[in-house]
Amino acid sequence: MFHWFFWRSVEEAEQSDGSAKPKRRGLIASFVLMMHLVGALTSVQAVMSTRTSQGAIAWAISLNTFPYVAVPAYWVLGQSKFDGYELLRREEHLANSQVAKQARRVLEEEGTLLIPRTPTEESHVRLLEHISRLPITTGNSARLLIDGQETFGAIRAGIAGAQDYILFQFYILRDDGLGRELKDLLVEKAREGVRVYVLYDELGSKDLSATYIGGMRAAGVEIVPFNTTQRGNRFRLNFRNHRKIVVVDGHVAYVGGHNVGDEYLGKHPVLTPWRDTHVELRGPVVQSIQAPFVEDWNWAIGTTPDLNWVPRKVEGGNTAVACIPTGPADALETGTLWFLHAINSARERLWIVSPYFVPDEQLMSALQLAALRGVDVRILIPQNPDHQLVYLSGISYLEEADEAGIKIYRYQPGFLHQKVMLIDDYAATVGTSNLDNRSMRLNFEITMAMLGKEFANEVEMMLEADFAKSELVSPTEYSSRSLPYRFLVRASRLMAPLQ
Repeated sequence: MFHWFFWRSVEEAEQSDGSAKPKRRGLIASFVLMMHLVGALTSVQAVMSTRTSQGAIAWAISLNTFPYVAVPAYWVLGQSKFDGYELLRREEHLANSQVAKQARRVLEEEGTLLIPRTPTEESHVRLLEHISRLPITTGNSARLLIDGQETFGAIRAGIAGAQDYILFQFYILRDDGLGRELKDLLVEKAREGVRVYVLYDELGSKDLSATYIGGMRAAGVEIVPFNTTQRGNRFRLNFRNHRKIVVVDGHVAYVGGHNVGDEYLGKHPVLTPWRDTHVELRGPVVQSIQAPFVEDWNWAIGTTPDLNWVPRKVEGGNTAVACIPTGPADALETGTLWFLHAINSARERLWIVSPYFVPDEQLMSALQLAALRGVDVRILIPQNPDHQLVYLSGISYLEEADEAGIKIYRYQPGFLHQKVMLIDDYAATVGTSNLDNRSMRLNFEITMAMLGKEFANEVEMMLEADFAKSELVSPTEYSSRSLPYRFLVRASRLMAPLQ
């Protein structure tokens, strides 16, 4: 049908210019033939590289049927492998860029490497270290930072105390009240002689002004975009660097869900109050947090800053922490593997908080299995969405979640943006990953996993307060609605790989 309309339009256009008819037909025929050839060749590449069979089939059909649209769409949106990014953690030496042999030797000397006590613990440690390529360390302190005022108050204090360097990375960096305040602090430290490295995602921070960037550079701040589309990824606009990392002198680090913008301080005109969570970390884990920053910086400009790679335990620090960076440059699908491991590890309780709940089949199956074996599985999502397509997609999971005993809650006030997970009474995570395809396969993310009852108890109390402000969602919200609404919900779910 598409081709009939295409050729019909060509014939109508030729009627107005009969003299050019044979030449135009030849050019158009060549174009059509070329596009179908490119579509066929691209479909081979899609079949060979697309990670799911459903995605491979969908791309193969569309590339051969509608190559005029599907070919450019595939090269922009269809890739899930990020080329050219050097995972420096693979190297066997420190090279001023990652925690490796030298750092591990210091950790062993100080007794801050996590030593498994049972075969089960050993398997967990081995898996996490294989996924992250970083050691799990003890001798750390972890401080829960709830919402924007507390988070940015702690970050301001950390920056103010910097003596050597500051690593400052955010997905969204805005030229607004908060953004200018932090800019002034960084500029002040740069003028004092502190080395300041600022990294932002050019798509997430697309509105960042040249004046803002220029003012930083004039003061000696090194500020660069992640440059997602450079080298072998020039047309791949679907990748994002979603990490939020601040490190000061290799001594203290801040990781979590907050970006730099006034809305994170509760100043959004519609979505206020803004609910989010960060964590402040001190101890040997800070060196691990530096590793993904340095890899991102190396990708952006091809150099690695000279940093403090000597880990030191904190006096009185008793928290074991794993730093888990994930992303599309990894050989394996580390984001999915990490979440699957976390879900499968739960024995009594699994509470997951995410603003975007669009799991793929394997993650949904893992959640169902956890609930069926008696785990208290709760998913907390926002009542007020910032992306309507994601909100509708989430509704499509209500029935299959309810059938397995999974409870889905909606946080009522403002907007819920935190990415937090509580596993039984011994592990809690705070990070940047959402429970959706983008975080699993397309984004560079970072998750901090704190192991120990003390921090888990703090997260439990925080989430209990959040659940008290939430309402349990009924599956009838989907099943009782009209056919057009249910069709819209299912159609939105089909768009999940692009969300």
